[in-house]
Amino acid sequence: MAAPTELSTAVETYWASAEARDWTGFAAVLADDVVYDLPQTRERVRGKEAYVRFNRECPGDWHLRIQRIVAGSDQVVTWIHCTVGLEDMYAVTFFTGDEEGRIATVTDFWPEAYEPPPGREHLVERY
Repeated sequence: MAAPTELSTAVETYWASAEARDWTGFAAVLADDVVYDLPQTRERVRGKEAYVRFNRECPGDWHLRIQRIVAGSDQVVTWIHCTVGLEDMYAVTFFTGDEEGRIATVTDFWPEAYEPPPGREHLVERY
């Protein structure tokens, strides 16, 4: 596992890169075999390429900012504020890292369960 400060820095870069739509910077902090879980929609994305594409193709004019970040010995947790148009949402996200300080797992918890938007079936497994 990466030291908390390494993972914390990777997570901060992850969110800043996502907000900036800097998909190269976003990809740089991900492990090649990153796994993303979205429990509300029961979706899982495996691998860096698919996960970057998943985020790049996310619909809407969304924006986000970190409200709080907490780093532990083996994980980082963030609370983010996200806006899509006039809609405000908050999410809690758990991250773990690999030995190189890259993000190995991401688990997002959004306010309510919902069905995923159409058009990303080719990138996810439903569970």
